[in-house]
Amino acid sequence: MTSTDASTSGRASRMFSRGRLVTMATVAVLVAGLGLTVRGLGAADDALASFDAASWVWSKGAGELARLNGVSARIDTRADVPQALRHQVQVSQSDRFVLLRDVNTGSIASMDLTDLQVFWSQQLEPGIGVSVALHGDDAFVVDAVQGKVQQVDPSTVQPVGEPLQFPPGISGGLFDGAGRLWVAVPSEGTVTAIEAGEAGASRLRTDPVAAPSHDLAVTALDKGVAVLDRTTNVLVRVDDKGAGQPTTLPLNSPGQLPPRSEDDMIAVTVPDERRVYTVTAGGVRDVTIPDSGGDLRPAVTYQGYLYVPENDGTVHVFDSTGRQQAPIDIDRPGGDLELEVRENRLFINAPGSSTARVVDDNHEVRTVDKYDDDVLGGDPPPVKAPPAPPKKEKPRKPQAAEPGAPRSVRAAAGNAEVRVSWQAAPDNGAAITKYVVAGAGRTFQVGADQRSLVVDQLINGQKYKFEVHAVNRKGDGPGRSSNEVMPTAEVPDAPGPPVAEARPDGTVAITWPAANGQGHEIVRYAVTAVTEGGTSPIGEATGTELSVAANQIEFGKSYAFTVVAINDIGAGSKASAVSNSVVPFAVPGAPENLGAATVAGQAGAVSVTWTAPVDNGRPITKYVVKAGGKETEVTETATTLTGLGDGANVQVEVTAVNEAGPGAAATASARTVAAPTVTVTGVDPTYNTAKVTFSVNNGGGTTTCTLTVTGGGKGSTGSCSSLNASGLKPSTAYTFTVTAKNAAGDAAKGMAKTTDALYGTATCINGDSGDQKTYCDKEVDGRNGNEIFKVTRQDDDEQAGWVKNGTRLKTYCKKTGESVYAFVYNKDKRSTWWIQVDYEGKTYIPWAWLNLDGGDDLADLSTC
Repeated sequence: MTSTDASTSGRASRMFSRGRLVTMATVAVLVAGLGLTVRGLGAADDALASFDAASWVWSKGAGELARLNGVSARIDTRADVPQALRHQVQVSQSDRFVLLRDVNTGSIASMDLTDLQVFWSQQLEPGIGVSVALHGDDAFVVDAVQGKVQQVDPSTVQPVGEPLQFPPGISGGLFDGAGRLWVAVPSEGTVTAIEAGEAGASRLRTDPVAAPSHDLAVTALDKGVAVLDRTTNVLVRVDDKGAGQPTTLPLNSPGQLPPRSEDDMIAVTVPDERRVYTVTAGGVRDVTIPDSGGDLRPAVTYQGYLYVPENDGTVHVFDSTGRQQAPIDIDRPGGDLELEVRENRLFINAPGSSTARVVDDNHEVRTVDKYDDDVLGGDPPPVKAPPAPPKKEKPRKPQAAEPGAPRSVRAAAGNAEVRVSWQAAPDNGAAITKYVVAGAGRTFQVGADQRSLVVDQLINGQKYKFEVHAVNRKGDGPGRSSNEVMPTAEVPDAPGPPVAEARPDGTVAITWPAANGQGHEIVRYAVTAVTEGGTSPIGEATGTELSVAANQIEFGKSYAFTVVAINDIGAGSKASAVSNSVVPFAVPGAPENLGAATVAGQAGAVSVTWTAPVDNGRPITKYVVKAGGKETEVTETATTLTGLGDGANVQVEVTAVNEAGPGAAATASARTVAAPTVTVTGVDPTYNTAKVTFSVNNGGGTTTCTLTVTGGGKGSTGSCSSLNASGLKPSTAYTFTVTAKNAAGDAAKGMAKTTDALYGTATCINGDSGDQKTYCDKEVDGRNGNEIFKVTRQDDDEQAGWVKNGTRLKTYCKKTGESVYAFVYNKDKRSTWWIQVDYEGKTYIPWAWLNLDGGDDLADLSTC
């Protein structure tokens, strides 16, 4: 629910909501790019929007951005982003603005937290490799693939000044606490500080931190950054005074850094070793992380503690002494967790689920329901929770060994230089940490994600050959030699700028203008793929086009390409300009965890649920569900199919569709509800009741069962295994019929049975004194109780006999007659009713002298 103030001031009206005074402002602006609608805190509460310890968190299953209050551990504001539903969204925030980037589409939007009413959207390159960075009122769009850093206005996302151009394949793009943006350039081995300005961004300083072509990881500090040379395992801090003293870490596998670290403790996570190293002023320590079944993600430091997430939803916690604490577990996280320290709180968000966690400075953890409807401004959108996928057992890792030899080691000569390139070596179960290139009397270390090297200071006319081998934690792998080349000044011109096109079949087509051979024939072209923080040779062609095979590069990740021309004497050109960026894509995978089930309360229907598959680079736009010769399209991950007939075995097929088309189908089967069947197994009567036992095949449906009685009495409804009849008469034949009914129909079965006889006890008990002491004795003259007659009066001529006290008599029915008073001999019982009994045939005894079984209730007998 939202409201607006019609006054010219634009201030929101105040109103009560759920028992407390809040400000409600309408922010319902649908934007072409992301289409945001904000509900919750209003313009008059701008202080709350920007001051409280809070973090904006994304929920892709709801298509919703929510403000998580770190003090109350509750959601207090929501922004609907329907066009990003089920998409991966990057969130960058400051106390003033929130920037969103839809990774799947490239759309970007801004929200000004002082009024929550300003939105703007533009289209950028999709895929992983472009990011937005925000600090206060300064914002940047960092295209790591293209090497472009563009300052933007955070309220409009419009460019401010000209972009700063770096070599393609940069990494970083992070603000430190002082408001400087830092980027690393692996190809140069440098890190650069950037400052925002009114006229645009400018470089403040550039510092060497590693040898060229080393892999670099960056984490932001309060002032400056820490840079990890992943090729040599050297960590160095860099600030406005330059690079500090390096620290060499004892890593055996590639390390990872979080986006931001505490100044006094930097955590380096080594997933392949399941180990985290912490670097402090006191030195380097390490902890081993228990294996909970997931894969480690970069650890985050907070208030002296270490928080280490896994992709299965577990966050391992270690205190300042390295002692393990109780882990934080998030069930079904739906993807990687996001950990961010803001306003003296640690926020842990699971974008793929409905939950988050808030950790305070005492390390107390509170759970947050992001979909809780007790939120200012209205209820969240209804979201169908996907079925819980079965717990997948983590595949056992193969036994690690030294890496294999690199593939396709090629050398191309230049003017007093040689460019050596190769494709990845098999890692043999342990991540490759680096490559070693030897030749020309020198040895070089190259990052695992670089895989090319320009060796300069060579002599034209002299022949050179190079050997490359890979290194992992198990040791050095075998080498592979390049072709022999001879540097020369007779190098071709660089090819013209290439053009890349991602095609729906998963391939990428790259074309380029032919290079000028400057008198020599161009015999081949070498193409290199550029990604965020890395480069890798991707293939060679004799012509001016190359098709990169599907799955050779990663779907959903942004790539650009450069091309080198090589002539008939083995001389190579400089690399071309970088191509446009593309995001490879293909049809989505098959839906996962598909389940089909009978809809118990609906005829001809089955319910179908599944979890979203990998989208392979393009958002899934719909699902096609086929069953029973029918086809339907849905956008959710659950549906109910109807009109399939009763008792039908239904084969269900679900296919995900994206821009590339429909992917592989997942199949499941279910049976619709069939009409029930009934088998009566027995009737167990008493004189006035009967228990009917039976079995029912419910046909898969929700079935109700009813017992009816033909011939009188009362049936019942309830259990579908036994039911009771009441109000029956003794020694009477009845037909008991059980009817079972469900959504597909009903069925009935009956069984005849005669109720048991009702017995009574002849009762005449002598008194205590005088004549009463012998009244009930047979030898006493006159009336003496328990007398049986052929008629319903005490007629001596019609007397059939006498029975002693306690005699059991089978009864048939009741009939009115002479009134008889039993006085003290049977509890002062007086009645005109006589009971027909089995005594010398069918004769009668006054009810006054006969106490019926089961409470002496005359209603149990029918009238004669």
